[in-house]
Amino acid sequence: MSDEGGTGEPLSDSQKREIAVWFLSNAPAGEIHYVAKDVRALLGDDAVYEAAAAEAFPEYNKARLVSLELPDRSGDIIITAYGEIDKNNYLDPRTAQVASIDHMKQTCTKLRPAEDEELPSAYIEEFRCALDVELSKYVAEAYPKGTCAVYCTSGKDIEGPGADFCFAAVISATKRSPQNFCNGSWRSIWTMEFNYELQFVDIKGNIQVGFFT
Repeated sequence: MSDEGGTGEPLSDSQKREIAVWFLSNAPAGEIHYVAKDVRALLGDDAVYEAAAAEAFPEYNKARLVSLELPDRSGDIIITAYGEIDKNNYLDPRTAQVASIDHMKQTCTKLRPAEDEELPSAYIEEFRCALDVELSKYVAEAYPKGTCAVYCTSGKDIEGPGADFCFAAVISATKRSPQNFCNGSWRSIWTMEFNYELQFVDIKGNIQVGFFT
């Protein structure tokens, strides 16, 4: 990475970082570590690579809805903006725990109980839990390698009937066989708006399918 447009002028560290971020951010499902290894070798500069990786990995993990096993083996957590407490900490609503994430290693490093303000009220949790149970049954049947979670996105402090609230149901599934040069992913997000006055639920969905050979 020493030449820009064939002019012979060396790339600046900032330009190298931007190029590296692009390659990392666009890595196929399950292959970011293979891409990272090659990018690091091509850069030949650990400081630039580390800066690029620190920027790209968290956004990649969120955009791809990467799921990671919890340290206590109580289940998997999906890395999504809906559960983001801060850059390195994410809520698992099913177990009411917050996991600390090492984005570059794609591992959970520790857990803590979620604080009251990070969780829905008992009233909202009844709805969220009921939806999560049914979604989990569906995912177990339809996605052999799938994980799911339901997040309250608004109205989580409501204590009883009389107000609107919203949920986001997230499904993430991957099929990885890098030795056969075949990886695939399925990502879907369904938002549900509960309108109390109209006794109406508005459901919208967004689906992304990736298949790479």
